[in-house]
Amino acid sequence: MTDLTRRQALLLTLASGLPVVARAGRAQAQSAAQKITVALDWTVNTNHIGLFVARDKGFYGEAGLNVDILPYSDTGAGTLVANRVADFGINGTISLFTQKTAGADLKGVYAVVQSETGRLVFNAARSEIKSPRDLDGLTYGGFGSAWENAVIGTIIRHDGGEGKFGTVTLGTSAYEALTNGSVDFTLEVSTWEGVEAELKGVKQHSFVYADYGVPNEHTTLISSSDAYLRANPKSAAAFIQATRRGYQFAVDHPDEAAALLIAANKDALSNPALIDASLKALIDGHYLRGENGAIGIMDPARMDAIGDYLFASGILRDADGTPAKSRPDFGGYFSNAYLG
Repeated sequence: MTDLTRRQALLLTLASGLPVVARAGRAQAQSAAQKITVALDWTVNTNHIGLFVARDKGFYGEAGLNVDILPYSDTGAGTLVANRVADFGINGTISLFTQKTAGADLKGVYAVVQSETGRLVFNAARSEIKSPRDLDGLTYGGFGSAWENAVIGTIIRHDGGEGKFGTVTLGTSAYEALTNGSVDFTLEVSTWEGVEAELKGVKQHSFVYADYGVPNEHTTLISSSDAYLRANPKSAAAFIQATRRGYQFAVDHPDEAAALLIAANKDALSNPALIDASLKALIDGHYLRGENGAIGIMDPARMDAIGDYLFASGILRDADGTPAKSRPDFGGYFSNAYLG
């Protein structure tokens, strides 16, 4: 800090009418707070609401933390965490398992949702699609990942079909393509794209993964690295527990939580009705808080089941890109210890 900056700071303090000592004490307290960075997995949405609530309601501050929620970038949150660019990150269970198996330093520490939010959807006008086996030979629009192909194949075969379908990689354009009939079906997040479609009056039918042989999963997690967790166990626990307070608050006070999320992201969240409806879906569907009252807890049986599915499907690959030859110890992929 230059002398000029010091003088400017002093003049600003005096002009505010606050004692210099009080302002200095506040600055010292702020600088003493543990800095933590969190990377998002996508543009801001209701899955992230607990982070913004915890920050803007002061839960992080009360825990002695100064949390910086990093804007979404093209680099995945798991990659940022594994390379120590971010301390924590929002990521999917699938990305955690695939990256961890390939050698990335990642560990799940919080389950944002308690069960699968994804589903297979198609236009309601397609009356000839009565069950998953009717998808054989049709065209899927999606993101081009091995996980998608495995899930769709499992769903169709579980219903007695062959599991053969065409694929067009479209990214998020798949939803528009589905609406205009360019593709026959896609996968969507029921609590976001599904809610948005309903608000727009788009009529859809869907198949739930778990009804057709795909293990239920937590879908979205918060992960850190073993390196960070070993070096900062107290800060990690403080962050996870304050974050849990944020999600708990969102469940108990959805209107205020939604308003906080929107106020913090005015440019990105221009449709309040979508935020309100999405948060309602997350709460009513027992995603943020399970029917058993669980918030943030990763179910070991559920984590093992999805890990086994990924391993059996050949999706888990070693650092050299070859399918994992032996089943990994999935117990080392996550920990509930930081929930307190």
